[in-house]
Amino acid sequence: MIRYGLICDNGHEFEGWFSESADFDRQKESGFLTCPVCSSLHVSKTLMAPSVSTARKKEAQAAQHALTVNAAQRDAFAKIKEAVAAIRANSEDVGERFPEEARKIHYGETDARGIIGQASADDVRSLIDEGIEIAPLPVLPDDVN
Repeated sequence: MIRYGLICDNGHEFEGWFSESADFDRQKESGFLTCPVCSSLHVSKTLMAPSVSTARKKEAQAAQHALTVNAAQRDAFAKIKEAVAAIRANSEDVGERFPEEARKIHYGETDARGIIGQASADDVRSLIDEGIEIAPLPVLPDDVN
């Protein structure tokens, strides 16, 4: 995974993780890359210093990556987890057949139903280009402090 510092045209700075360097460009071109604050589509990379890993730095990073939230954030996170659980409970997991099943439903070849599964970035772009409405389902940590 590659981490980029990002900034939108309104000056909001945030980070993005990408499977490869070209993934940033693909997501930006397809409209998947938006500012989490204002939803602007005009996002660019910022300069980032290279990170050199040392034992002390690894320990410090582990401490920094602990998820600490306030009560309102904890409640919001719980609601997101409930929504994801409800989607999973009321959907059929079709695994790697997701693109094929989504097309069958969209084109009326099979009964409409909620499905979840996996799709490559290319498959996602193709589904969206065909007008098939899909959305990523987040994988969430079990514990929130």
